[in-house]
Amino acid sequence: MRLTAANGRGSRGASERSLTLLHVFLGASALILAVGAVVLSAVLTNALKSQAVADSRESLTQYVDGVLGPALVRGNVLQVSPNVSSVLLEELRADPDLVTVKVWRPDGVLAWTNRGRERIGKRFGEEGNLEKALQGTPAGSIGNLAEDENKVERALGFNHLLQVYAPIRRATARNILGAYEIYANPKHLESTLASRRHVLWGAVALVFLALWAALALLVRGASSTLRRQTRQLRARSRDLMHSYRRLEESSLEAIESLNATVEAKDPDTAGHSLRVQRVAVAIGEQLGLDGQRLDALRFGALFHDIGKIAVPDAILVKPAKLDSSEYARMKMHSADGARIVGKLGRLRETVPIIRHHHERWDGKGYPDGLATAEIPLEAAIVGLADSWDAMTTDRPYHRALTPQEALAEIHGGRATQFSPAVVDAFLAAATARPAEFGLGPVELALRAV
Repeated sequence: MRLTAANGRGSRGASERSLTLLHVFLGASALILAVGAVVLSAVLTNALKSQAVADSRESLTQYVDGVLGPALVRGNVLQVSPNVSSVLLEELRADPDLVTVKVWRPDGVLAWTNRGRERIGKRFGEEGNLEKALQGTPAGSIGNLAEDENKVERALGFNHLLQVYAPIRRATARNILGAYEIYANPKHLESTLASRRHVLWGAVALVFLALWAALALLVRGASSTLRRQTRQLRARSRDLMHSYRRLEESSLEAIESLNATVEAKDPDTAGHSLRVQRVAVAIGEQLGLDGQRLDALRFGALFHDIGKIAVPDAILVKPAKLDSSEYARMKMHSADGARIVGKLGRLRETVPIIRHHHERWDGKGYPDGLATAEIPLEAAIVGLADSWDAMTTDRPYHRALTPQEALAEIHGGRATQFSPAVVDAFLAAATARPAEFGLGPVELALRAV
């Protein structure tokens, strides 16, 4: 029964741990999905921004080259007059987002610009995106303006602009003719990016939220299933425990019936098992045995002679002294009793008690010839209680001894037949509780001995 209860507690503990792990998994999944959503949204936002800047760069380059190219390029040579016609300037102003256009020669000299014309003809360092454009690689980005180079644009109130760098080519030219540096107001592009970014982040959030919701539903379903199975397991465990208790009760009743059958065969021993049980428990309590050991002692004492069910009646109730073969058969009853009760889990702890209650302190007992501390304490207790009852009750082959005579036998058997500690506990318990030993005022009897 204890094993069944332990199994039930173990199953409940395993189920609770599984539910906790499911909840931890759900929380960790939420965190992982949130991080994944942020990372994916950031990656998609950067990709969207890069594509938008690339599209704007291509559009601005085509527009500026379409306006200025015919006037600036002569064949395969960049020829820029400082006085570009006002018509071209008006065409450039047609794009409200266009701020500044610079035309660079391959050697890094500013050939033309629509703002800050005093800069025309000056050479500036070919660094970064301008250098790349002069080498044939277009570039574009939204960035802050340099303090020195972009004083004109900063004076217009801009602190950052869409900056585009594009090489000037012609189909028949082998080399780069120059480069465009175009500054445009990024307001509309940034507004478009912001609206698309919100849509993108919202869509990603909804997708990942839907994924988490689906996962939460799965976990909830698994948790419900696990709880239901746990409830069913608990109910089955309770039913099993009830069934096990009923089986134990039925088995105990069967053992008690067998024990009653043994005593019924010999009317002279009626009540013997109960008297042995009473004396044995008194000795065990005197020795301070705990509840579990006292429980085993109680049943071991009650069923110590259960093995006599296998002894032939002719031997069991023989009025005369047994011969050697009959005595040998009678001595088998302790081992037979141990085998009988060993088949019942509730009585397994009584097996060594029943098997060894006829062992002697000097090693001359049976069935295994154990001696001194080899004998289980509970078996030694039942052995003394059994001997006491046999001494103090009438049997066909001997009369009952008086209390003084029986006590003298107990004293005489100390450290030979009986355990010294058990004898001492017997005497102390008999003095304190004489009625349980079938005695009258025992103090005088003990003093006389």
